[in-house]
Amino acid sequence: MAEIQIDQYCGGIFQTNGYLVRTGDEAWLFDAPEGVTDWLLENGVELDGLILTHQHHDHILDVGRIQETFACPVYAWSEPSEELTLSKRLEQMMGMPCPIDPYTVDHLIEGESALTVGGLTMDLLHIPGHSPDSVCFRIQGDPVVIGGDVLFAGSIGRTDFPNGNHEQLLSGIREKLWPLPDEIHVLPGHGPATTIGEEKSTNPFLS
Repeated sequence: MAEIQIDQYCGGIFQTNGYLVRTGDEAWLFDAPEGVTDWLLENGVELDGLILTHQHHDHILDVGRIQETFACPVYAWSEPSEELTLSKRLEQMMGMPCPIDPYTVDHLIEGESALTVGGLTMDLLHIPGHSPDSVCFRIQGDPVVIGGDVLFAGSIGRTDFPNGNHEQLLSGIREKLWPLPDEIHVLPGHGPATTIGEEKSTNPFLS
């Protein structure tokens, strides 16, 4: 397997993380926060595909631009819907329009336990509770989980949105993330990276 390189982008009003994973001559983006398309272009990236951890508004703002710019496939657990993006609720919360450019999902991964795209193979860990379509990607051959908004350094994803479920999120983390090796790095949708071992020992929501 080719060596894996991961670069982080952070943008948008919620400081949302996107991750560019390169293996060999391939480049795969995880999540599409606002501004990530320009970042990719500035760095001369030719994108092979976009993979979504979930479809809340701040994680998919640039999906439409990415599809238009790179003509690459998009992978997600579920079809796009207002129920998932929550753009109308965000507009109500913020008192301002929160438009989303139209986009499509080319490859639905709902119900799958693994995903191989080019030279990248990942275990899929579906952990709803923050969003019904939340999925964590454990990259095989590298001690990394790209986790979206499931688990943060010292915190967990919010569960007060529509379709949120606090107990479901906690049980999913315990059942699917805690069995992983302690040294596995978790790259979250917001904030700094952490490890499984660190969160098992210190996360106040899961003690």
